[in-house]
Amino acid sequence: MGIKDNRREYDYGTLSRENLRTNPFEQFSLWMDQALEAGIIDPTAMSVATVDPEGKPWQRMVLLKGFDERGFVFYTNLGSRKASDITSNPQVSLQFPWLQLDRQVIVGGMAERLADNENSDYFKSRPISSQLAAWASEQSSPIASREMLEAQFKAVQQRFESGEIPLPEFWGGYRIVPREFEFWQGGENRLHDRFSFQRDGDSWIISRLSP
Repeated sequence: MGIKDNRREYDYGTLSRENLRTNPFEQFSLWMDQALEAGIIDPTAMSVATVDPEGKPWQRMVLLKGFDERGFVFYTNLGSRKASDITSNPQVSLQFPWLQLDRQVIVGGMAERLADNENSDYFKSRPISSQLAAWASEQSSPIASREMLEAQFKAVQQRFESGEIPLPEFWGGYRIVPREFEFWQGGENRLHDRFSFQRDGDSWIISRLSP
């Protein structure tokens, strides 16, 4: 069987206007809870799509580290490719691929930097190894070998072995403030359920989209 013949039916469930929350954050919270309860792999993983100054898009997977009605939070090296793209164009798209539930959620919005206290509080909550890795890796920059990366990790491990690991000045978080959402539930015969939420002032305009 070739790639073109690889397909299956989407029969996990349906999404109707009647059971759709009128607030997209509440709908997202419901689906996130269900993804966590279902035990799917990496339910907080999301694709972050950015665009560089030349208009070239790029995307990568990161982990969601918090959300509320202000937006969706993730952390990164501030010298990384994604951070550089966001500096020139703060419009960002997120996608949550909950494929085991025949679901995906897309969020589009504007990125804003988190305050220093938010960055510090989260950094301190990370495992020690993750704190050290933040110091060791110049994210997105070329590196000669795996051995060099491991040597850099050992170097920072020795540097901070006797005290608290400080927040790197080149590391921090972003909050994506949503302007639109799309909730997708796979359906039988490719008749998927898609609902769009578009921000209109303090409210949301909801539309059903053709699959």
